[in-house]
Amino acid sequence: MNYKLTSGRPTPLGAHYDGQGVNFAVFSENATKIELCLFSPDGQSELARLPLPERSGPIWHGYIEGLPVGALYGYRAHGAYAPEQGHRFNPNKLLFDPYTRQFHGDWQVGPHILGFDKQSADIDLSFDETDSAPFVAKSVVSDPQLIAFLEKQAPKLDGRDLIYEAHVKGLTMEYPGVDDDLRGTYEGLCSDAVIEHLLSMNVAAIELMPVHSFLNDGFLQEKGLKNYWGYNTLSFFAAEPRYFGPQGIVGFRAMVEKLKAAGIRVLMDVVYNHTAEGDQLGPTLSYRGLDNASYYRLQSGQERYYVNDTGCGNTLNLTNPYVLRMVLDSLRFWVQSMGVDGFRFDLATTLCREHHGFDVNGGFLDAIRQDPILSEVCLIAEPWDIGPGGYRLGGFPPEFREWNDGYRDGVRKYWKGDPQTTPDLASKLLGSANHFDRSGRRAHASVNFITAHDGFTLADLTRYNRRHNLANGENNQDGHGANYSDNCGFEGEIDDPGINARRRRRQRNIMATLLLSQGTPMMLAGDEISNSQQGNNNAYCQDNPTGWINWGETDENFKLFTKHLTDFRRRNPLLRQERFLHGGERELDGKKDVEWTDFSGASLQWGDPGLSNFCLILRGSAEAASLKDSRDVIVIAFNRSNNAATISLPEAPDGYHWVREIDTASDNASVMRKVISATECDIEGASIVAVTLQPSDG
Repeated sequence: MNYKLTSGRPTPLGAHYDGQGVNFAVFSENATKIELCLFSPDGQSELARLPLPERSGPIWHGYIEGLPVGALYGYRAHGAYAPEQGHRFNPNKLLFDPYTRQFHGDWQVGPHILGFDKQSADIDLSFDETDSAPFVAKSVVSDPQLIAFLEKQAPKLDGRDLIYEAHVKGLTMEYPGVDDDLRGTYEGLCSDAVIEHLLSMNVAAIELMPVHSFLNDGFLQEKGLKNYWGYNTLSFFAAEPRYFGPQGIVGFRAMVEKLKAAGIRVLMDVVYNHTAEGDQLGPTLSYRGLDNASYYRLQSGQERYYVNDTGCGNTLNLTNPYVLRMVLDSLRFWVQSMGVDGFRFDLATTLCREHHGFDVNGGFLDAIRQDPILSEVCLIAEPWDIGPGGYRLGGFPPEFREWNDGYRDGVRKYWKGDPQTTPDLASKLLGSANHFDRSGRRAHASVNFITAHDGFTLADLTRYNRRHNLANGENNQDGHGANYSDNCGFEGEIDDPGINARRRRRQRNIMATLLLSQGTPMMLAGDEISNSQQGNNNAYCQDNPTGWINWGETDENFKLFTKHLTDFRRRNPLLRQERFLHGGERELDGKKDVEWTDFSGASLQWGDPGLSNFCLILRGSAEAASLKDSRDVIVIAFNRSNNAATISLPEAPDGYHWVREIDTASDNASVMRKVISATECDIEGASIVAVTLQPSDG
């Protein structure tokens, strides 16, 4: 074909087919020439190398009439190769389009994708002339229907607020109701069997671990391992193809639509803080070759090296307006064209760091909060990174929820038996107001979790005191060292009825604490069936049964207990209050909206260093109009000691009685519910009891 390249338009960025041809537009502020390279349908032969004819500011663009949907392409960028000045242009390296929605082919990790000669004494200051095109995937001109806007669809949650963190492959590889050809795929995730399970657990939203296309790290491949979790993003617009089923990329959008039709929101864990290109010794795949000095934050005065606030080698430069634009365009694409309902931002502090440091009024936060599309979706921050001043729990604006690692550690320490942890737990049970109650934030701002992909599973939290990560090939030096776990007397699996009973009760106590707390609960997929990773607390490279959920060893009793808890939470708005509770007096009955007592009903002595048992009495917020007329009361008793006790309950008003709804001393959810005729309730040692006030004729 005789390709005729005309000037085209600088917007939109990326490759867009208009029915007659394709417009190409790509950002590079420091390049001297950008060449568009077209490839044969198999991706093996370079058919043409065409300089983009026009530049509008830092946007290079051109248009080819007659070029069809599905055409394969890439870019070569010319300019200075001066690493010490921050420039790493090398036209021998084929670069994928940062805005590509699809890839064709695979990535072959090796020296051929490096911009420098690995054998040279100058290392990255040298220049490599090997053509990388045969070894890299090609960008694809997408069908406009694939990226067309979807009709907005908001699932009805009906009292559900539970977030379920899951890995597409890990959740579905061994799920018994998923067809063999759909295991490990997007289509498998939305199979009827999986949806039925999610609904049975009252899941409001499934939070998918990274599904942006990502790269297998070279050091893992050398050890025969893979990047399983996916925190190594290549493209911010392309879905990871290793999870494609029979429908390919169409399967992703179909998955989202089917989950939402079932009433389950879809959230994405997104990694905009760094890319798979790594540090100065990493490959040249796209951003580095297009404009290294613009896409990345470089060390002042030592521009050869990268700012590494992420611990992953580089840091994306969101202070550049075009890099920020790319991130916002990516987010809008996943919302408008793929239908997702929100995002969890990995290492979100990095995204908000300006040249002077973290800035709550910086470019990223200002841009996303004023955006008419993105300001309406669910936004969750992981509020830390390893950079200076990187820990920012509670420091994000009201539009954001935040992963609360303080909640995680506080609950673990309390049930582990650490001294002086009760007052801290008390704060966590009410949504960590000390961190989040400001600027009109709601109690749901605290995303409460005990476990997540990073760390022990809930079962392993009760089986191991130490990490067991030898399979990762890092001499057991990787992963968290401070787990605040308790093996209940023996490290690992053991055939001891006493120890195993203690472990099961500990799991019930921890799960009950999570689901009885104010805030947004998040559960790690598999915890509801007592899934184990055999003590591996950093399974990022375990794309195998260690990292997958073992549904074949489901603890049915614990599964039913967890369902009972989620049902209880869903039925009781007092557990899902939007206002923080501070003991305000209610107009309806003159009662406080929250009270703390000991088991006898007396006020707690918070200064007692040995304090470990207490009662929490919940009523509707004194400030919330939606609950001002509610007569509901929930009493939750925490007994960390090994001794049984009796709880004194408030006097029930005429026409009402107390009903025990939760008792973690039992693993049989069907026998927990019990009407209490008196104003006392028994509680076993090492357990939680929750009772509610209900009409006598109910």
